[in-house]
Amino acid sequence: MEQRYISPAVITRLPRYYRYLNDLMDKGTERISSADLSRIMNVTASQIRQDLNHFGGFGQQGYGYNVPHLYQEIGRILGLEHEHAMIIIGAGNLGRALANYVNFERRGFRIIGVFDKTDRPGDESIRGHRIMGTDKLPEFISNNRVDIAALTLPSEGARKVCPILTEGGIKAIWNFAHTDLDVPEGVVVENVHLSESLMKLSYALHADENRQD
Repeated sequence: MEQRYISPAVITRLPRYYRYLNDLMDKGTERISSADLSRIMNVTASQIRQDLNHFGGFGQQGYGYNVPHLYQEIGRILGLEHEHAMIIIGAGNLGRALANYVNFERRGFRIIGVFDKTDRPGDESIRGHRIMGTDKLPEFISNNRVDIAALTLPSEGARKVCPILTEGGIKAIWNFAHTDLDVPEGVVVENVHLSESLMKLSYALHADENRQD
């Protein structure tokens, strides 16, 4: 059956739905209307209905959405019922912060290896993972199933490592390096450029100041 096209904008909003539904479950909420959910999330009810209708709707007239069921279904759509093995390349402050973020494992993202430019002396480790040099990457990828690689290296290092990852069969790269990566077709890159996010905040801040002048 031909796969239905879902716009990237819809996919981008799904994790936010998932997060808010998780918060509602923690509060013991069993059901919610699109109108109430729209007020909590500060989006329109029609937007919520349109987004969820891409995947079957999940709501019932006069009842709304069953919160645990919708949470489970969005998790399934996002592939969170599967465990994803992840490696981190770059053991600086950002790499360490990612490795120590326990919520990744709660969402099914299991860190199986941490790498840096060279082996760290004295078997230095992060959360039980010995920091290995990037020269060990080809062998490690060959011997382990790696679904996702997180790059927290400087730009030049990220560009050098990227071909090793793609040639090893890794299909998903979480890129924190301040550079765009050239990858073959079939490899997905999610860019997280922190400085660009700050620039957006700067624009919003100064745009608001200009409106007040």
